[in-house]
Amino acid sequence: MTDTPLPVSPPHAQARFEVLQEKLVPLWRSIEKMNQDPQTIVVIPSISLDKTEGSPIAMQPYEERYLFLLLLLRQPRAHLIYVTSQPILPSVIDYYLDLLPGVIPSHARQRLTTFPILDGGDEPLSLKLLQRPRMMERLRSLIPDPDRAHMVPYNTTELERDLAVRLGIPMYGADPRHFPLGTKSGCRRLFAEEGVSHPIGVENLRSIDEVVDAIVGLRKQKPSLAQVIVKLNEGVSGEGNTVVDLASVPASGSAGEREAVAKAVAAMQFELADATFAGYAAKLAERGGIVEERIQGTDFKSPSVQLRVTPLGKVEVLSTHDQLLGGPSGQSYLGCIFPANTEYAATITREAAKVGARLAKEGVIGRFALDFVTVRNAKGEWEAYAIEINLRKGGTTHPFLTLQFLTDGTYDPETAIFTAPSGKRKHFIASDHVESPDYRGLTPDDLFDIVVRHGLHFDQYRQTGIVFHMMAALTESGHVGMTAVGDSAEEARAMYDRAVAVLDEEAAAAMAERPLPAR
Repeated sequence: MTDTPLPVSPPHAQARFEVLQEKLVPLWRSIEKMNQDPQTIVVIPSISLDKTEGSPIAMQPYEERYLFLLLLLRQPRAHLIYVTSQPILPSVIDYYLDLLPGVIPSHARQRLTTFPILDGGDEPLSLKLLQRPRMMERLRSLIPDPDRAHMVPYNTTELERDLAVRLGIPMYGADPRHFPLGTKSGCRRLFAEEGVSHPIGVENLRSIDEVVDAIVGLRKQKPSLAQVIVKLNEGVSGEGNTVVDLASVPASGSAGEREAVAKAVAAMQFELADATFAGYAAKLAERGGIVEERIQGTDFKSPSVQLRVTPLGKVEVLSTHDQLLGGPSGQSYLGCIFPANTEYAATITREAAKVGARLAKEGVIGRFALDFVTVRNAKGEWEAYAIEINLRKGGTTHPFLTLQFLTDGTYDPETAIFTAPSGKRKHFIASDHVESPDYRGLTPDDLFDIVVRHGLHFDQYRQTGIVFHMMAALTESGHVGMTAVGDSAEEARAMYDRAVAVLDEEAAAAMAERPLPAR
C-alpha cells in the first residue's frame, strides 16, 4: 500500500493547515476556563520517528502509552476519540476510567470512542489512516462539531499535518515546518543564537570524513578533549548517539593525528547491539548529524525541562525531571524522577525559558522538552549544558500529566516543587522499561489481578500509589510502564521497588513449569 497524498499541492495543504490552526485560539480560551462547553479530542499517538538500524519497535504499546489522556474525560462534556493500530483490551480501558476522580466511569465510557484500524504493521499510524479514505471519512463523521474539536498527536510531521487537513480540525502540536529546530543541528544553532550554554561541537555533518575533520578541529579548540559523541540529527532516546574515545589519539597537531582519529571513529561505541558502522554511516549521509564534546565530571546528571507554548503564544514551564539513563554508554532513556534536583532545577529552567521564548517567537505551539547535562565544577558548583530540544511529547510527558490529572496539583518552577491541593508535595519515579523475560507469561488481566491482591493501585484518598501503562507490551515484549507517586522521593522509590519485586515474583511463578496432568 502506498501513501495517499492530499488532492492539493503541498503549499496549498500548508495554507489550509494554517487556517485550521487559527481555530485553536478561541478553543483554547474556552478550555482554559474549564467550563461546560462541549469539545472533541482526537488522539493520534502515531510514531513516525527516524529509527536507527537494529531498533525495532512494537507499535501498539507505544500507541497505548498515552491512554492517560482518557483522564481528560473528567471534563463532563468532553468526547475523546482514541485511534490505534489494533483494538485496546476493554479491561485496559476500564483500568484508566476507574482512575478518574469525581467521575462516574460509565458516564465517561459513553464519551469515549476507540477507533482501531486493524493494521498491525510497522508503518506510522497517521500513514495507515491517510491510506484509507473511507476510514478517514468514518473518523471525521464521529466529530460532532469540527469547530469544537482538535487533534492531539505524539509527534508532528507532514503526515499529522495532512491528517488534520483531511479531518478539517486543528492540531495541538508544532507545525512540521518547525521540524529543523528540533534536529540536533538545529538545536545547536538555536542554543548559540540564544546564548544558552551547550557543549562545543560541529553541526550539519554528512559523512564519516566530515566527522573525523570535525573532531580534529575540536581538539585544536580543546586539546584535553577525551571523548566526543556523534549524533544523528533525528535520533531518539539516545539510539542515534555513538561515543568516540580519543584516549589513544596523539596530541593535537601531532603526526598521524587524523589517522588515529579516523581509527577511533571506526571503533565508535553504539547504543544498539545490532547497529553496524556501515549502517550508521549511511544514516548519517541521509539525515546528517553532529559531533560534540561528551561532558564528563563529578555527579553527572541528565535533567530535562518540559514547557509548552499555548495557542495564545504564552510560554509555560511545566516541570523538570532527572532522567534515568542506561545502555552501553549511558545514553539510552529508561525513565525519569520528578522533580529534578532543586540544586540545579532553577538554573536549567532559566536556560530553557530562553529557548521557549525563541520557539514562541518562531510560532511553535504545543509541548516540548529540553534535555541538559549537569556536572559539578572544581568549586563544587553545578554547571549545566543544553544538549537537545524535543519538539514532541516524550518519555516524561505521560507520567507528569498523569500526576497532574489525578491530583489537580501545581508545579512551581521557581522552587521545583509540585503541590497537591491538600498541601502535600508529590514526587514520582517512572519508567517505560520495567522488564523481564518472565513478564511474557503475564497478560494485562493477570497484571490487574496482581494489582488488587498486592495493593499496587493508586489511592485516590492519599493521592499516592502506582499507575501502570503500556500493558500491551507484557506478553509480546516482556515489559510494562509504571509511575510510582509518593509524598516524598523516598516513598515513591520504595513503592516503585516494591512493585517491581512483586511483578518479578509473580512473573516467575507464572513461568514456572507445571507437572503434566494426571491420567
